[in-house]
Amino acid sequence: MILAVASGKGGTGKTTVAVNLARAFDREIQLLDCDVEEPNAQLFLRGIPLNQEIATIPVPLVNENLCDGCGECGRFCEYHAIVSFGAKPLVFPDMCHGCGGCAKVCPRKAIREIDNRLGVVETVQAGSITLVHGCLDVGVAMAPPLIRAVKAHLKNGLPAILDAPPGTSCPVITTLRGVDFVVLVTEPTPFGLHDLKLAVEMVRELGIPFGVVVNRVGIGDERVHEYCREQNITVLLEIPDDRRIAEAYSRGELIVEALPEYRELFLVLIEKTL
Repeated sequence: MILAVASGKGGTGKTTVAVNLARAFDREIQLLDCDVEEPNAQLFLRGIPLNQEIATIPVPLVNENLCDGCGECGRFCEYHAIVSFGAKPLVFPDMCHGCGGCAKVCPRKAIREIDNRLGVVETVQAGSITLVHGCLDVGVAMAPPLIRAVKAHLKNGLPAILDAPPGTSCPVITTLRGVDFVVLVTEPTPFGLHDLKLAVEMVRELGIPFGVVVNRVGIGDERVHEYCREQNITVLLEIPDDRRIAEAYSRGELIVEALPEYRELFLVLIEKTL
């Protein structure tokens, strides 16, 4: 079972749900923090560092002595990561998707690939939870290749929870591909409803089963619940607007440990998603 926790916007409590769900699982499980631009699951799951590896993507390097400036590489590249104006091609590593096509089509074999660093992937053992998270280097433009490097650590036969980036863009799509179920976390506000609708359209387009968790119930109105009823979307869990939850969060504590009475809510969520 691979479960993803996603949201149409940031700040809804997506990571809060993911880390508490993983802890409530209470047996061996993987938690992959795929929000590589701002990972924060490690703030709540302090454990023993197991491994750190550098993630890279192959980018082209042109041999000037062999290149005749024919421009085939630039015509092939859909992302304009390599362009030629009748001279040695210009390479833009931050735009390269690492497909290797430019090297394949070069008639003079003047292009080879070198590794370009994206960031790091770290593995931490926190009790029964194996946390894998990526951290994108400052200035790196593309998150999806690093997210794929994080997902490469998924172990067959072991349940996993993926903490997705917020929104509905390419990093989220990369995270959700191949998952069995998506939990969409929202809040009962106009912004929460607007972005929930975008997230629902996204997972429906991908054809993945999903349900909704409404966080901070009590701060807004009933429009999120009305939308879910109209769209026949299951509300899996409601988390109340409890000041004690915010205080525990500010201390980097898990809800299921700081406030044991909430553990039952997450156990119910596990049953419903399974």
